[in-house]
Amino acid sequence: MEDLVVVAEFRDPIYPGLVSTGKVERGGDKPFHTVINSENYHALQALLYTHRGKVDCIYIDPPYNTGAKDWKYNNDYVESDDHYRHSKWLAFMERRLLLAKELLNPDDSILIVTIDEKEYLRLGLLLEQIFPEGRSQMISTVINRKGNARRGEFSRSEEYIYFIRFGNAGISPWISDMLNQVEADDNEKIRWKSLLRLASTGQTSGRFNMFYPLFFDSNTLEFLYAGEPIPDGVPIDSVTVPEGASALWPIQKNGKDGRWSLSKPKFDEYVKKGYVKFGSKNGGGRTPYYLMEGQLAAIESGDLIVTGHDKDGAVELKKVSSQRSPLTIWNQASHSTSGQGTALVKDLLAGRSFPYPKSLYAVEDALRFAVLQKPNATVVDFFAGSGTTAHAVIRLNKQDGGNRQSISITNNEVSAAEQVRLREQGLRPGDPEWEQLGICDYITKPRIKAAITGNTPDGNPIKGEYKFPDEFPMSDGFEENVEFFTLTYESVMRVSSNREFPKIAPFLWLRAGSRGRRIDDISTGWDVADAYGVIANLDLSEAFIKAVEAQQGLTHAFIVTDEDRLFEAMVRQLPEHVEPVRLYSSYLRNFEIEAGRAAR
Repeated sequence: MEDLVVVAEFRDPIYPGLVSTGKVERGGDKPFHTVINSENYHALQALLYTHRGKVDCIYIDPPYNTGAKDWKYNNDYVESDDHYRHSKWLAFMERRLLLAKELLNPDDSILIVTIDEKEYLRLGLLLEQIFPEGRSQMISTVINRKGNARRGEFSRSEEYIYFIRFGNAGISPWISDMLNQVEADDNEKIRWKSLLRLASTGQTSGRFNMFYPLFFDSNTLEFLYAGEPIPDGVPIDSVTVPEGASALWPIQKNGKDGRWSLSKPKFDEYVKKGYVKFGSKNGGGRTPYYLMEGQLAAIESGDLIVTGHDKDGAVELKKVSSQRSPLTIWNQASHSTSGQGTALVKDLLAGRSFPYPKSLYAVEDALRFAVLQKPNATVVDFFAGSGTTAHAVIRLNKQDGGNRQSISITNNEVSAAEQVRLREQGLRPGDPEWEQLGICDYITKPRIKAAITGNTPDGNPIKGEYKFPDEFPMSDGFEENVEFFTLTYESVMRVSSNREFPKIAPFLWLRAGSRGRRIDDISTGWDVADAYGVIANLDLSEAFIKAVEAQQGLTHAFIVTDEDRLFEAMVRQLPEHVEPVRLYSSYLRNFEIEAGRAAR
């Protein structure tokens, strides 16, 4: 008893904050993925303030209630011989699913839940009870082709996935029906147009701005970058070629000047999007090809789908006519939990292990059916574990150039076996030596960071390649952004008196789309960032309103005031497209976490 410290009475309200614990920025102006270290019930309640009714897809792989000590909440294991084992599990799930229901967009969203045979019947009934308006299907998916041997029983090789669709949500077709092997069809190949065109095409003479070099690595012929255009009369050999590189110019077969079909800015844009492809060796480089406007329009309309990228980053495409509706039985080699789950995590984390991680490609396939047609989707996983869902969303973005965001929630619990060892050393939760071995700090955060940077936690390039369907080295990483947070609990008096703004600031940023600069300080009275603005001193409203109007793409304005009249006056001055939010009353009303309601 002497070790206990009372921080709140049982029924006292508790208010959450967020503290950043690091970030990775490789995605330019793309929105950030978010990882929250927290008990997931509290984090879900907090997300009601930022994402109520705005989530496009929730994917969860909850604990399967097998009786093994591989999951624990509030220090109570659900033992295999507990007579209330199933009801405890259902109560545990129900509380979280009720919050998840409020996050999902009722007009167009999908909930995906994986489970094994221990609880699939009870889970199905629970989902029908909580989501009567949803349309439910259950998928059987092979995760271990060799089977999990059990004495005197059938060897189990599958688990189950519930897809619950809301509103207008549908399942997108794909190149595979998930049961049968995809056969290559030469007639479905996409034709790329040569980047080189003759000087007489469209213009009678002149280089214009279409005559520039393409630089390649002289040994590997890997494309490096495009040089600047040179005008008529400037000899080619006057252009400096970087050391270790070779140049390819738009020269015709007869040796006369030709031209590229794209200006340099447009060429650079196409390369970034994967719309330029490089073929066989040609002079000092490789023959370039590009996609025409009609093909780009087909990608936008969905008549062409991006299935992956080649080693140079060019998109790989399939026509819609070659797509298939997925069946309710999946049997894909890429869904093996051992080869594409456990082994992949070890590659990313240089030997660190995590029990029973999902196959990256299994999660990717499930999500694709839900968000393929939503390049700006928000995907939430509140049983994030090793971070597979975030990793899968990142891969989907690379495949079609999307800006999907993931929000991953996991706690920082230490495994049961590790806890015994640590306690023998006199350590306890909260000690740095203890916390560094928790799920979030030891596995989830390093795994997502490694995936984006292409380096292991030791700083070495990740070995191996991604597969299914696009193959490229893991060490390439991804052009994505992610920030890591820990949920805190704050005093209502300190929040309402504006003394905890730095801990409330991340929630405002999340609500505005998790993009661009975050406003962490309003000591000057107001500030306007890429996506939102905050004003605490309403005497400075004129300058604030002008800054809001000038900021293109701004969607939210947070106004700190206790007076209805002042708030309404500010709202009248804001542009119509800007959503006004009142602080801190909206925070106190929507963020409140009552300890008596929390999971036990």
